Amino acid sequence: RLMPELPKFDDEDLKSYGDEEEELALSPPAALMSILATQELLLENILESIPVGEFAVIQPLSDEFCLVLGYLLTWKLTLAFFKAASSQLRVLYSQYFRRTKSLNKLLYHLFRLMPENPVFSGPTSEVPNKDIKTFFTEELHLDVK
Repeated sequence: RLMPELPKFDDEDLKSYGDEEEELALSPPAALMSILATQELLLENILESIPVGEFAVIQPLSDEFCLVLGYLLTWKLTLAFFKAASSQLRVLYSQYFRRTKSLNKLLYHLFRLMPENPVFSGPTSEVPNKDIKTFFTEELHLDVK
């Protein structure tokens, strides 16, 4: 709920950024970026032996699973923040992501975490064996119990 409200504070400071020769960059909230940088390093250590194109098998509820989940949830917060920002701020934030290569790292991680065959094994309302259901064809309900 808080993330969409945060860009307002950077909007107020936007007037202090002048038209200078070098491209300007503005960091999203420092606490969030600090956590993301730490998670990127840890995730890189876990996935370093897996080339892009192959996928890592992460056991549910393991330490690695919790780390990957935390990393993906941090990106979800970051993207919610980015979405709520004005177009001027998005330019500055995107420059920051370009300089830190965070978005490149996210894509490398995603392509190593994405399963080769994302078969959906949850409950479905349709007749079984009719079509193979994948995570791309079914709506997920992520309710915390």
